Amino acid sequence: QVQLVESGGGLVQPGGSLRLSCAAVGSIFSIYNMNWYRQVPGKQRELVAAITSDGSTNYADSVKGRFTISRDNAKNTVFLQMNSLKPDDTAVYYCNADIRRILSATRNYWGQGTQVTVSS
Repeated sequence: QVQLVESGGGLVQPGGSLRLSCAAVGSIFSIYNMNWYRQVPGKQRELVAAITSDGSTNYADSVKGRFTISRDNAKNTVFLQMNSLKPDDTAVYYCNADIRRILSATRNYWGQGTQVTVSS
């Protein structure tokens, strides 16, 4: 079994910062792309940031210059540093990754989601 375990969400004032973490646990052989998505009720889930296994990154236009995605391959963990947060960043944030289990094919996995609320 493989699970993505997220942490770090919460309530923050506009202009503040939060750091999300997502650890992949289980019988893991390799992790490829790792991503952060977010979803607001009634809207489609959107890609916020992505990072490849060699560290190349990509961001949604709405978060460029404010959010930074990074990963620690030794700990099978991906991070999302969120600065200068705005009320429009309020959403449930989901970790997503392409993971190959030991003696198995590569599959796409999702975390359980963590709520981020930006409000004064």
